Amino acid sequence: MVRFKVTSSVSLAPSISSNYSKNRWFLVELIPVGQTNVPVLEGKHIWAAIKQSVINNFGDTGWGSVGLSLTVKYYSPTTNICIVRVARDHHKIAWGSITLLSSIEGTRYIPHIIHVSGTIKHAQLAAISHNREIVARYRVQAKTPAAYRDSFESYLENSSVEIAALHD
Repeated sequence: MVRFKVTSSVSLAPSISSNYSKNRWFLVELIPVGQTNVPVLEGKHIWAAIKQSVINNFGDTGWGSVGLSLTVKYYSPTTNICIVRVARDHHKIAWGSITLLSSIEGTRYIPHIIHVSGTIKHAQLAAISHNREIVARYRVQAKTPAAYRDSFESYLENSSVEIAALHD
């Protein structure tokens, strides 16, 4: 009979830093329902609404799984666009909770998830592109000529810089 003795175990898996975590990034447009005077939101209001939606729809277990990693990294009150980060392992709970969100600070909204990304860079590119689309829609509604320079030009420049400055 042949016996083998293992003296040390060598892991073949690549070493990953203990503070490295994989995330999903949601680009979400919050569309106000039937109101012209919409109160100005902040990231903390959106975070609290998502938290309440997770608890209502998935209970304390759902909140326990996404609570530590959930952050609202960016919000634009002009275009109602926000970027939300959550851990990859439980991103479907956050996705479902954002989709089932109905009101923030007493105002009804329809959340529209525009883009889901594995990197902040792709979320940034999608946000900048979507901001340009929204501004183009505003300009069409206002019937402004294409060469007309309005306040949206400076908004697009400023928002592009803000979005590009986001870090993980």
